[in-house]
Amino acid sequence: MQKDMKKDIRREVVAGITGFFAISYIIIVNPMIVIGCLIMAFYADAPIILTPGMGINAFFTYTVVASMGLAWQEALAISLVAAVLFAIVACTRLRTLLAAAVPASLKTAITVGIGLFLVEIGLEKAQLIRRGTNTIIELGDLTSPMVLLAIFGLVLSLAFYLRKVTGGFVLAILITSAVAWALGLHDEQPLTIELSRLADYPALFAQFDFGEMLSLPFLLSVFSMAMIMIFESLGILEGILPDHAALLSSFLGTSPTVVAAESATGIASGGRKGIMALTSAALFLGAMLFVPLLSFVPQAAIAPVIIITGAMMMQNLAHMDFSDFTEWFPAFLIVVLIPLTGSISTGLAFGFTAWPLLKFLGGERREVHVVSACLGVLFFFNLVCQAWF
Repeated sequence: MQKDMKKDIRREVVAGITGFFAISYIIIVNPMIVIGCLIMAFYADAPIILTPGMGINAFFTYTVVASMGLAWQEALAISLVAAVLFAIVACTRLRTLLAAAVPASLKTAITVGIGLFLVEIGLEKAQLIRRGTNTIIELGDLTSPMVLLAIFGLVLSLAFYLRKVTGGFVLAILITSAVAWALGLHDEQPLTIELSRLADYPALFAQFDFGEMLSLPFLLSVFSMAMIMIFESLGILEGILPDHAALLSSFLGTSPTVVAAESATGIASGGRKGIMALTSAALFLGAMLFVPLLSFVPQAAIAPVIIITGAMMMQNLAHMDFSDFTEWFPAFLIVVLIPLTGSISTGLAFGFTAWPLLKFLGGERREVHVVSACLGVLFFFNLVCQAWF
């Protein structure tokens, strides 16, 4: 019994290390990474890493602040209100209601779409794809040393994964990083963090501005942000964990934290309990002091793990009913638009709008739950308002 327990703990720790390396690219001076992971470890006992969401970060910065012209203090207020709505859904029967009302095809599509998004991110980090001159995306330079290093890391990661090597992803990352160091290869823009800037942190604490709370841009942003948090978590977890960290993040001056899709890398390595999240939290905390060591881990070493993780998430397509066009076409919109637009909210909006519409057009209105219909209408108006602004 004791031997099995030690084996389980070792597996969880390795999973936590794997998850940490997979999501380490998100490291900015942000204490919510640690706090969120600790909540998952001790409160939920779940193998989940919470980080500032890349999609929400982009929405927070480029949509709310840059496009809509709201101040960052107003964006924090939006984050707070959206997080309250998320907490209400997560901690009440609304969670069960939404889980039951949202079609299985759309939940599957969210997972697959985010998985494809991760594959795209991984391929970009590996420099295997890049912005095209005559096309949207084109093949990268296969003669580039960093691309070849990433391919080496991908083959190594796949070999370890197929051989079921314990901690194979971590081992592949370390070996690939060692090869990069031996060959003198490094990222053009290595990760840098100035710890001295922590002294300015109090100026960000609880800086809310509710002056425009009843304006259309504010309300639209709250809806979009809440929907991203709710359905991104729903798609990844097939249910919503009680996530209070998103509520705390707005007080600490950051966009909401979400379930990191890269948590799947740790789960694939055997993570099943909160020990995985605790390990990742400890590594994030340590990274604040020893961040120079992360400069030895190039993106080419991390990219293979992200690619494989996204690919594994796409396995959920096996559960899709392709015999019913009204089911798979809205799902298809989610799957392709999330990575192609770089926006989870846009993919969700098109998919959730199309599903009840196709059901009504196909004479299958009885299959449409009233909640699904309401969500479709709300997401449609969300798209209209986005186009307006």
